[in-house]
Amino acid sequence: MRDVLDDIAGWYAAGEAFGLATVVNTFRSAPRPAGAAMAVSAGGEVAGSVSGGCVEGAVYELARSVMDSGEPVVQRYGVSDDDAFAVGLTCGGILDVLVEPVSPATFPQFPEVAAAIAAREPVAVATIVAGPGRTGARRVVWRDRAAGSLAPGEPHEARLNAAVDDDARGMLAQGLTGQRHYGREGERRLDDLAVFVQSFAPPPRLLVFGAIDFAAAVARIGKFLGYHVTVCDARPVFATPKRFPDADEVVVKWPHKYLEESGAEIDERTAIAVLTHDPKFDVPLLEVALRTRAGYVGAMGSRRTHDDRLARLREAGLTGAELSRLRSPIGLDLGARTPEETAVSIAAELVQLRWGGSGRPLTDTGGRIHAGP
Repeated sequence: MRDVLDDIAGWYAAGEAFGLATVVNTFRSAPRPAGAAMAVSAGGEVAGSVSGGCVEGAVYELARSVMDSGEPVVQRYGVSDDDAFAVGLTCGGILDVLVEPVSPATFPQFPEVAAAIAAREPVAVATIVAGPGRTGARRVVWRDRAAGSLAPGEPHEARLNAAVDDDARGMLAQGLTGQRHYGREGERRLDDLAVFVQSFAPPPRLLVFGAIDFAAAVARIGKFLGYHVTVCDARPVFATPKRFPDADEVVVKWPHKYLEESGAEIDERTAIAVLTHDPKFDVPLLEVALRTRAGYVGAMGSRRTHDDRLARLREAGLTGAELSRLRSPIGLDLGARTPEETAVSIAAELVQLRWGGSGRPLTDTGGRIHAGP
């Protein structure tokens, strides 16, 4: 939807219905990823693409038909490689495409969704695409609220909505788009119902400072958790893409200078891991980091190093409130020794802070495992 937002926002504002086709699942060498969208206006204008041109003609006709019928459908395109030219998917891939009619009557939350996307505020749209539920039923999920329903008027409405809300927020936090499966009442162990969750949020950022072996492990687990990972160090001999293959980018620059230049891109979802444990690097860096909007600032080092670091930061003028944001020594107390174990302890702390977990063994807790917002 992001790619066609300007066009469909104009049609919507004018009160025009349009057909919206969205790739909701892919198999094999599909030409476009899940979330790719194409829209067809009431007047026949086209915006976007679901397959890079392979099956757009067929999708166009289906979108026109859906606008006439008012009923959303899910259509599969693509067969084997041998027959791919016959159906248009020359790559031999397979696409499941949701084609639905959109208007102020069918999607009243659209203006809020469009505004959130334009403002780069995280929002997810969850839509039933298969199963005993109503295909096209939609729920919009923000970090702190939700609107719409996947089972309006049904006895299990609240349970299904709550389960999807939890999963959608988890996917939104990681910038993930894809399908999740449930029972009719939201049971995650069943797969009667397929719900497509489209996240509109850039992935959260993990800034790892210090090109050491611990940083490589943290970059690897950060990528696994869905972060956009940057490794930064002032020493070019250590800060190389070869040493950090899991990082999205490796930057050779003094850490505090890089962070100063990146200030506008840092938000509450950003995590900063300072692994240098060298005063000439980490004190200037933390002086900047603790004054950003980053939701997590952690620093590696012993308790003695931590005490010395706090004294230096106080001398640099940081307040008690600013210093209280520092997670040091970094990570949860797991008894970690190796770089990989330390990375797990840091990742555990990130997950704990993201969702408000207690950090205690689940056997020692009661109530819901996945707490609400």
